[in-house]
Amino acid sequence: MRRSAAAIVQCAAMSASRFRVPHTLVLLLGMSVLALLASYILPAGAFTRITNDVGREVIVPGTYAALPDSGMLSPWTVLTAIPRGFAASHEIIFFVFIIGGALAVIRATGAIDAALGQLIARLGRRSGLLIAITMLVFTVGSSTLGMAEEYLPFVPVLLTLAIELDMDAVTAIGIMVVGYGVGYGVAAINPFTVVIAQEVAGLAPTSGIGYRLALTIPFALIGIHHVWRYSKRVREDRSASLVADIAPDPAWSLGGKAERLSGTHILVLALAVATLALLVIGIARWHWYLVEMGAAFLGLTLVVAAIARLGADKSAKEFCKGAAELTTTALLIGFARAIQVVLEDGQIIDTIVEGIARPLAQAGPELAAVGMYAIQSICNFFIPSGSGQAYVTMPIMAPIADITGVSRQTAVLAFQFGDGFTNMVVPTNAVLIGILGLARIPYDRWLRFIMPLMVKLWIAGSIALVLAVLMGYE
Repeated sequence: MRRSAAAIVQCAAMSASRFRVPHTLVLLLGMSVLALLASYILPAGAFTRITNDVGREVIVPGTYAALPDSGMLSPWTVLTAIPRGFAASHEIIFFVFIIGGALAVIRATGAIDAALGQLIARLGRRSGLLIAITMLVFTVGSSTLGMAEEYLPFVPVLLTLAIELDMDAVTAIGIMVVGYGVGYGVAAINPFTVVIAQEVAGLAPTSGIGYRLALTIPFALIGIHHVWRYSKRVREDRSASLVADIAPDPAWSLGGKAERLSGTHILVLALAVATLALLVIGIARWHWYLVEMGAAFLGLTLVVAAIARLGADKSAKEFCKGAAELTTTALLIGFARAIQVVLEDGQIIDTIVEGIARPLAQAGPELAAVGMYAIQSICNFFIPSGSGQAYVTMPIMAPIADITGVSRQTAVLAFQFGDGFTNMVVPTNAVLIGILGLARIPYDRWLRFIMPLMVKLWIAGSIALVLAVLMGYE
């Protein structure tokens, strides 16, 4: 029986986590308070801004100047900034709800479950092929639809198959977590990270997709090789397993054969792929944005519900349930945007930008891009929500990019790397901690598995950012 992904995460995270990190909403509210306090300490200042050839407003390096003192902000500002933050983010918040509802209806058809289940079953005992193809499926799902929690029902399936193939729980979870971590890191059109970060940075949604697609295969191969090499050691020597002393849960079983992939399922999946292709074309040719993208997903929802014969009432219930599951994400977006509102009221965003950009500019654009990657990685510990982190950091990183000679597209890529890759390791990521809890993998054992991969991804990501700067990635 499939449990709610949100319930699985919550229960497993409560039982598995050794950390007592405040809820992300608490952290964001605290950051709004810090932004208010910063306005009392830092001087107000601003850069001169101009509109460039492509109609984007950018700052002019070297033009920072202090502004006249306009008085201290009232503590009341922290509270008024929150509804103002929601108002300023209304389009993306509504888009998030529509995406959540659409995905829930697609999941209710059984197409996603059947496709993954059949894929895993058909690969049988070919462990290397199982690892490679399954990881690529997880990568593509996260890169395009921003899927993560949706994979949780497949944890028991992967655990059972891994044990049957003389592997272990770490291999099973590595397939899933590394797969979706890479997908988020080099995401092509992820609506929760790429689209939001580009919107904040003033870029066309999904622009620069070519380079991100080109990066997908090498980064996926790095992840696949890491998981495969570990699984090979375990198959050759069971004592090499990081969880050799932890007995598998007897409840780990496939629960029968995977659901048959029917013609209806194939049609539903084909329509979803076609919709994604339509979005890319619409954005590039017809300048579609969040309203049109939301309309496309609504259209997909109606067609899928009709084809799968879900019925009007069931479709509506599933849509509402899926939208409700993303209520927390919507709240995080509004609270995160509130931080920018406070900083704007205090007129200290440019002051912060000047302080961070000065040392980065002296290092040169290549090292500046790598420095942005490092900053975003650190921020992800405190703000594990990709959409929330985009709204907190991109208002600062976009102008820093202007000053340091780094394109805003490269700054968005640095954000993606920092958010996506570190999601595989930060203990503040509830999805990760929940998955580890389900698999009975202690966090310290997971660190021993994942940290060598993080080093590889850090090096590869830094190289990719340097190349982006050298080729003028836009």
